[in-house]
Amino acid sequence: MARGRTTNASQEKKDKATVKAIDSAAKKIYSTIKKKKAPDMELPIRSLSNVEYDQKVGHFQIKGKMKSRSLSVNTVKTFAQTLKMMSLSKQLISTNDFATKRDAYYQSKNWGHARFKDQPESDTVMDDIEALFSVDGLSREEMRFIPDQHGGAVAGALTVIDKDISTGERLEIDCTKFGSGAYSVPSWVEHLKFKTKAKFILCIETQGMFQRLSSHGYWKTANCILISMGGVPTRACRRFVRLLSESAKIPVYAFTDCDPYGIANIYRTLKVGSGNAAHINQFFCVPNVTYLGLTPDDIDEYGLQRATHPLGKEDIKRAHDALKNDPFFQSHKPWQKALKKMLKTELRAEQQALSLHGLNFVIDEYLPKKLKSTKSFLP
Repeated sequence: MARGRTTNASQEKKDKATVKAIDSAAKKIYSTIKKKKAPDMELPIRSLSNVEYDQKVGHFQIKGKMKSRSLSVNTVKTFAQTLKMMSLSKQLISTNDFATKRDAYYQSKNWGHARFKDQPESDTVMDDIEALFSVDGLSREEMRFIPDQHGGAVAGALTVIDKDISTGERLEIDCTKFGSGAYSVPSWVEHLKFKTKAKFILCIETQGMFQRLSSHGYWKTANCILISMGGVPTRACRRFVRLLSESAKIPVYAFTDCDPYGIANIYRTLKVGSGNAAHINQFFCVPNVTYLGLTPDDIDEYGLQRATHPLGKEDIKRAHDALKNDPFFQSHKPWQKALKKMLKTELRAEQQALSLHGLNFVIDEYLPKKLKSTKSFLP
């Protein structure tokens, strides 16, 4: 994306809504100041304790608890920074541009006493702004602040329809034509369209497993789309999968390590979002994803005991926390059973543990057998 990027009617509509929300918030603050009163901002509390999970909705939602930030001697700098960040957003929209978090931090060096001392300070204000405008149905990306990270890698039966950033020319990107490489999901994905006849999307935790499946053409035999999440999926990755699955109307399966991190962080975030981002989970989660594996039962069924590792203290803590405090796991007894079994055996297994039976066992045996019983996948 660059200055002068061609926009379409849908994007222009979103931009107008964003500018309207910014103007409304600014006018409210200005009106309060004119009345010689201290203005304030209402922000949703972003934590797991302030979220609820409804299976019908499909993602974590804010319960409604808010925190108020009033203008005072102690908050005057943060208030000024917030207003300057809002102004920067409006400027980016008017010039058809964008900024990463790092860009915004350096832009602030022109803000005099309102400039940020360091990146974490800048990031916090940007997160607060997103929370502030989430009540208007806006995400950070719609305010033209995009992530610094890319959105993962893609291979398989998919054509991504993009546009030339300077001319607006339609570009069709064939994800089967990258040889030993893969299509890299961009930071901004809202404008992308898709063409595919794939049967399903397989989201994979590790780059190593993605590379094996891609290099051996698994997507050809299974007629699927492979997506490497690279750990906890980025915002762009989750949004890409969400838009793709809804556009193609095909199921999404997740394939992670059998450990509390792969299940309670990576998979949970992909499916329902997280507590500290509950205000924008409606945009960045994939409610229709189900869990293909690796599971505690797989360790027994596929005789992987020799390729397991003991749970560490952090693993045990994370599993107990999921069972005790996480609304998603508390809503699904099959997941409670799986986590309790993991805690009982005190074992974890990586995706690559399947290589115990041969490097391509995952392609020749594990995935084909799993995909014959998708209805039995963990929710």
